[in-house]
Amino acid sequence: IWPAEITQAMLKVIADGRACSSALAAACSAEVRVIDVGSRASDVPRTQIYRDQRVARGTRNLAIEPAMTPDEFWQAWHIGQTAVAEAIADGIHLLAVGEIGIGNTTTAACLVALLSGANPSSVIGPGAGATPQTLARKRDVVATAVRAAREHLAHDPIRAIAHAAGFEIVAIAGAIAASRSAGLPVVLDGGVTGAAAMIARTIDPAAIETAIASHVSAEPAHAVALEWLGLAPFLDWELRLGEGTGALLLMPMLDAAAALLTNVATLDEVTG
Repeated sequence: IWPAEITQAMLKVIADGRACSSALAAACSAEVRVIDVGSRASDVPRTQIYRDQRVARGTRNLAIEPAMTPDEFWQAWHIGQTAVAEAIADGIHLLAVGEIGIGNTTTAACLVALLSGANPSSVIGPGAGATPQTLARKRDVVATAVRAAREHLAHDPIRAIAHAAGFEIVAIAGAIAASRSAGLPVVLDGGVTGAAAMIARTIDPAAIETAIASHVSAEPAHAVALEWLGLAPFLDWELRLGEGTGALLLMPMLDAAAALLTNVATLDEVTG
């Protein structure tokens, strides 16, 4: 229902510091980085916030063919891992992951159904708004893609995931796994990052040990993903914006928890 050009427009708005994620990040003193792993944008932002690391200009159409090759999957995965290494080198102690990408709730629904074994129809939501006609089309696309990907899941999980994934989702999966390896807490956003966490855990069962579920979104796939991951969300506000906004909303609560753990006297100190 929305054209892919919206993704290009949002890249510019975030890079200009005028998006919802920008405002929330500024409110909690977080630094924003936009890593473009596969947009179709022809006119990209010229700011330090934006990094052009595209594997390709968009994936292939998962409705009719595999979205990416296994080689492209690993390229996107390593981009996410490199981003974490750079963040750690810059002194970052807490990472939040989010995404933008028109159509990626369809991709996320495919991945959640594929990896959880859920009925595809049970994970379909309206995304950024859908008419009855586009929602019916979405159900058909997800069912078709999941059916094709499941043929590979048992013997070649990477090929199966690559069949129905997006470059941004795979990069986030790589970032989640890299965060765990480095002992870095990583705050997940909505349904799309939930799908990414499922990919990370499929590849590395320990990958989500440092992951924090900020919220459960209004998309049905997200609750399924969190249950499969065994993560309990902190917020249930029926969010569906993306951009990492749900993860950023949790940041003040994490600061409060840290303050209580480090700045409050213990009972022994009070009574000693």
